[in-house]
Amino acid sequence: MYFLQPSDPHPVTPLKALMLGTLCVVWLLTGLVGHDPWKPDEAYSFGLIFSMLQGEHWLVPTLAGDPFMENPPLFYWTAALSAQLFSPLLPLHDGARLASGFYTGLTLLFIGLTGRKLNGDNRGWATAVVLLGCLGMLVRAHQMVTDLALLSGIALLLLGFAYSREYVLRAGLAMGTGMGIGFLAKGFLAPVLFLLIALALPLWSSLWRARNYFLSLGIAALSALPWLLIWPLQLYQHSPQLFSAWAWQHNIGNLISHWQQLPGSDSFYYLKNLPWLAWPAWPLAAWAVWQARGKLAQRDDLHLPLLSFLILFVVLSLLPHIKEVFALPLLLPLSLLASAALPTLKRGAANALDAFSLSTFAVVSIALWWGWAGLLLDNHAKVTLWLKAYQPEFTATLQPVPMMVAALATLLWLVLSWRIGRSMRRAVVNWATGMTLLWILVMTLWLPWLDSSKSYRAMVLSMRATLPAQYNCIGRATPLGDAPRAMLHYFGNIITLRDRAHRCDLLLVQGLRPFRSQDASHWQKIWEGNRQGDRNEHYQLYQRVTVTQP
Repeated sequence: MYFLQPSDPHPVTPLKALMLGTLCVVWLLTGLVGHDPWKPDEAYSFGLIFSMLQGEHWLVPTLAGDPFMENPPLFYWTAALSAQLFSPLLPLHDGARLASGFYTGLTLLFIGLTGRKLNGDNRGWATAVVLLGCLGMLVRAHQMVTDLALLSGIALLLLGFAYSREYVLRAGLAMGTGMGIGFLAKGFLAPVLFLLIALALPLWSSLWRARNYFLSLGIAALSALPWLLIWPLQLYQHSPQLFSAWAWQHNIGNLISHWQQLPGSDSFYYLKNLPWLAWPAWPLAAWAVWQARGKLAQRDDLHLPLLSFLILFVVLSLLPHIKEVFALPLLLPLSLLASAALPTLKRGAANALDAFSLSTFAVVSIALWWGWAGLLLDNHAKVTLWLKAYQPEFTATLQPVPMMVAALATLLWLVLSWRIGRSMRRAVVNWATGMTLLWILVMTLWLPWLDSSKSYRAMVLSMRATLPAQYNCIGRATPLGDAPRAMLHYFGNIITLRDRAHRCDLLLVQGLRPFRSQDASHWQKIWEGNRQGDRNEHYQLYQRVTVTQP
């Protein structure tokens, strides 16, 4: 039986539930449409999706003509179907990005249900609100990244574990499906996480050594088999070489090679960056654990989130290619722990967090309005000069509809911040509301400025205009990143080749230095450029010329 939490003096009324649901929907939908695929992760992700839409094999993710075996294709399948479904109304990249909203919405639902199961019927919404308020979720939850499908799978996996001692079939199916979604999104992380959590819980406490728990694990393993076997077997039948590239080169072999170099500087990345990625969930989670430190063995409502966080933290720290987007799964157990702490949070601490959130978002909102007005009026303030130096080619224009949306959101935030009733959870709601306001301001007032700096559209169209009427192919003399290759394909229908035989009559070079080779005199530069505001990523296009012999 789960540990009984203190009774809730502030139940969620239907009106409060409607307001909280509206907050989640507004946060979720803002920023999903209206801008190009952004460098770097969105650009290459959409390149894989666009290749599927162009008729490439859906079994093998392909980037501008080359197999891309880093991740299984579940997210790309979902995004491609979404792009096709909404193609009459939205550009392909906007339609594909709706898949991100779909998976993020599932994550909020699953983690909310898990919070309600662990912490009480009235606290599921609190878990979801804590999660959407985390700084690390704000941008990544609205981008085309396959990690969002992994996040949904892990959230469903945790939900299954929460029910595993009471509802065998339901819990087993949830765990198996969550494991399968995570596997087809990012590979072996979700199955490994399932195994480690399944072993850790009964080792930690005898409360988990129950018959129903072990039966649900068996059902989970059986229900996960189709997810774990069908795509890998189909891939192996299609191409054993590509299967080996996925299973060994990008997963098992890469992991073994990485472990041989441990410990490295990246091993402590999450320890250093989690304080801002998981704010404000982590201090609340720490309070929950600290308060229950003498009775953790009896607090079975804390066992699952605490152990899953520790396991995730260790596993993710041992994986190669560490970066902040990979930390998203850590936010799930932290949100569960944070929501468990809310009923016992001291009034002084709650009021301090509340005051900090109100003052922080007030200052940042003023700064966003001030900077936008400076660009629009072209004044000579230091901030304006810095912004114009970063993007000298950008010209701000007044867009009435986005400005009105931003003004209305700011006004509503001012009203809601002072009208939300006093409770220990007011600070959490105010923080999530403030995060939503900032995201709305960024996606309305600042969207043109961001899009011009993060999109490849202008650069690719400029290059496309200089291409000769007839040419056989475009080679690449230097390694070209996944993001530019994907956007060359999407915006310009340009595919570059690894031209080792030197058969192409056009050559794309990345870098500022002039092209140097044994036959450099046979090449003439016909174009060079870069994305607006990006001085590091520069490109040059050369055309082969016939040298007349004297």
